[in-house]
Amino acid sequence: MCGIALVLGAGAGHERELFGTMLASISPRGEVDEVLCADDALLGTARLRIVDRQLAVQPWTSEDGRWALCFNGEVFNHAELRAQLHAEGRRTRSESDTEVVLETVLAWGEDALLRMRGEFAFALVERNSRRVFLARDPVGVKPLYWAAAGGRLHVASEVKALVSLGVAVHEVPPGHCGWAAPDTTPALHPYIDLYRLGEGQPELPDVDGAAEVLRATLTDAVRIRVDTDLRVGVVLSGGLDSSLTLLLVRELHPDCVAFTVGAEGSEDLAYARRLTTDLGVQHVVVPVRPRELGLHEVREAMRVSELTEYGDIINAVVSQRLFAAVHHAGVKVVLTGDGSDELFGGYTMYRRIGDADRRRLFLHKIAHLSRTELQRVDRTSMGHRVEARVPFLDVTMLDLAMRIPQELKYRDGYEKWIVRHAFADLLPDYVATRHKNPMSHSSGLHERIRLFRPLFPRLYRSLGYQCAAPLQRDFSEVLREHGYDLDAAVTAARTPRDLTLGEHARDLAGALRWNLASLVRRPVHTTST
Repeated sequence: MCGIALVLGAGAGHERELFGTMLASISPRGEVDEVLCADDALLGTARLRIVDRQLAVQPWTSEDGRWALCFNGEVFNHAELRAQLHAEGRRTRSESDTEVVLETVLAWGEDALLRMRGEFAFALVERNSRRVFLARDPVGVKPLYWAAAGGRLHVASEVKALVSLGVAVHEVPPGHCGWAAPDTTPALHPYIDLYRLGEGQPELPDVDGAAEVLRATLTDAVRIRVDTDLRVGVVLSGGLDSSLTLLLVRELHPDCVAFTVGAEGSEDLAYARRLTTDLGVQHVVVPVRPRELGLHEVREAMRVSELTEYGDIINAVVSQRLFAAVHHAGVKVVLTGDGSDELFGGYTMYRRIGDADRRRLFLHKIAHLSRTELQRVDRTSMGHRVEARVPFLDVTMLDLAMRIPQELKYRDGYEKWIVRHAFADLLPDYVATRHKNPMSHSSGLHERIRLFRPLFPRLYRSLGYQCAAPLQRDFSEVLREHGYDLDAAVTAARTPRDLTLGEHARDLAGALRWNLASLVRRPVHTTST
């Protein structure tokens, strides 16, 4: 996976300094910066070398030199697509998924996107006309932004690369693609509609049938994500989703290691240590004392993550510590359990909303993952040159989850019941019966970071990210404020609101009580396993 930056349009060559700044801002996403420069086009990639590490140099150009591709992500079924290209008489020069992206789009057009099983965002430039085809994976695991300034089009993987332009920055929405030119607004449209997932397909009300399909689909989603000669890490909280991910990775890849972050005495460390001991899997613990997290760490998490909701920012502080340790361990590929809560009812809001709106809430959460949970995972992992893969959000899983009725997602007092049932023989009892606990809470670090929440608005403004989106209250809070009326909450969220001074004051009072109490607690000194 990589970071990309482009400047397209007449006189682009005069923006070398700006282009250098753009590329520098995304350089942490890769190991090497690769560029292709002309008078009217500046193309750059910060490449994290994973697939065909020697030959997949970017920007990748077509054999005739007409096209150039800047690609971020991975297409996991690239070998299958390459074979189809060869069967049609098209030749390739590498074993990379980068080349497959370029050649399949040239061969099949927009239909190529629906054949890709991957996590990707890319810009394919026609060098003569300076037109560019922009595309992003169905759920938005990988980011892509654009801005127009000075008669030129600027494209980048992160908002921070475009802030200095002083203009509005726009997101390429998940599941969208389209053509753009330096002097026109990109004409983007959905090639897959996230609000219609599973539509027109039969539900799977039979327990055993749904469990069988779920087990096969998730196992395959993990399988294609561990098809690498590199060591594979797993982000392990000890909860259902990450534990299941580790169990499957251990079965499907010969060399894996688990990483867990948290305060000593936290739930996550206890569950994760027990599981890795039982499995005999190497376990890297990232112990963090709450008092170690200060304003610097919070601001850095905001700078890296570019997040707009408070809960996600708090989780990003924890993720920063985790992925720094992954990088230090020399691991470039990790799998996470993210997305399962959104697909299989892991949040209490799914049980509080009316039956008629429940499916729409599932679809709403999925459609907005690109700017919440997935944005946190992408920025904090890639900011440390780590590629985080999310098997629960494979396109096959998205479709399947919408065919499984709610009564199989929450049953017998358990959220994500069908996932527990489908893997009952694989999951230890202590994992199968553990309930959902949000990341920052279960790591024991939430209340410490919460101490700085009243400063979030000032920190956010100082970073200039309001050029893309304002800081705003979590959607879960908006939904609760409107009595779990989904239509009212969605309407309200269209005009984002920040927390009020009163809400910040109550927040601070609660956080101060916890942090003052923690000062008198006796510190525990331990070593990692």
